[in-house]
Amino acid sequence: MKDKRNEILARQLIDYSIKLKKGEILYLEIKGKDTLELGKEIIRITTEKGAVPFWYYSDESLARHWVKNAGDEQFKTQAELHLELMKRADAYIGLRGSDNPFDMADVDSRQIEKNNSLFYKPVHLEERVKRTRWVVLRYPNNAMAQLAETSQESFENFYYDVCCADYARMSKAMDGLISLMTAADKVHIKGPGTDLKFSIKGIPVIKCDGERNIPDGEAYTAPVRDSINGTITYNTPSLYQGTVYNNISFTFEKGKIIKATCEGLTEKLNKILDTDEGARHIGEFAIGVNPFILNPMKDTLFDEKIAGSFHLTPGQCYDIAPNGNDSAIHWDLVLIQREDWGGGEIWFDGKLIRKNGIFTDPELEKSFSRENLKGSGR
Repeated sequence: MKDKRNEILARQLIDYSIKLKKGEILYLEIKGKDTLELGKEIIRITTEKGAVPFWYYSDESLARHWVKNAGDEQFKTQAELHLELMKRADAYIGLRGSDNPFDMADVDSRQIEKNNSLFYKPVHLEERVKRTRWVVLRYPNNAMAQLAETSQESFENFYYDVCCADYARMSKAMDGLISLMTAADKVHIKGPGTDLKFSIKGIPVIKCDGERNIPDGEAYTAPVRDSINGTITYNTPSLYQGTVYNNISFTFEKGKIIKATCEGLTEKLNKILDTDEGARHIGEFAIGVNPFILNPMKDTLFDEKIAGSFHLTPGQCYDIAPNGNDSAIHWDLVLIQREDWGGGEIWFDGKLIRKNGIFTDPELEKSFSRENLKGSGR
């Protein structure tokens, strides 16, 4: 049975997120059979608008056999093919809903690194992200509900509430936070296992209001590359390249991660950070503000938007918020600072701006309330 909410979401993606126009080309990437219903709505609406959809289907179970066995020249050829398609596209939508997010768990990390550097980086980080209008999202299949540790029906209701929030209103609400971050120089973050200082002076601050990710709800910038000193201990699990990492802790000296540990996988963690020089430096600092997302579910697109959280990201910076860091990885790691997650503080230039996940400015905090951001999915 068709879910009417898929049409609502498809129109939001096409009309609000990528603002697709007649005659333009849409590159639609579909991962996993469960995403097909939403994919059909996107193709139908795109065609009705007079635009041209090109769609490509895959999932981790297929990609596994490719990444596991391909050589350097094969990765490069695959990248050339996709790069030509991406160059033709005006906009990109990525629907992700694989049956098993752990399909890549036992693939040699060196092969994954090659896929990241020889395929993903030139096609997505250097072409799609920099040039097209794009948006990516997960789909609420049973595998995703399992990661969230809830029933599929409950997860679907949560998903559409979050993804169909009023992002235009969220965009306006973010203006105050953007101003606050833009004016800041020195950042000091405190919490359990965390005492970290860095500068964000002179680096643009970008609002994420549904035009790149769905769900959305973060404001990001980047630290001055060599300014980070201290320790951070993340309190949310992270599913990365088919493996779940818990309690990751980094110690920084002059911007570089000089010590990295986690529960049971410290060696594997450090192999990722040794991918290249930029992997041990930070490319993004962001504050999460989506009031409909409160707990981690091992899915970055959701977890990085958690209300009362922030993320500090090893790897590639964004061109529109550059700090000069270049890497084949971009790993968003999240720390929740709400009181129910251990609490914590963020200070800008000696002034407390958020305590235990709540902004000290009452008007700013109110602007990100659920009541203010309810959308058409509710």
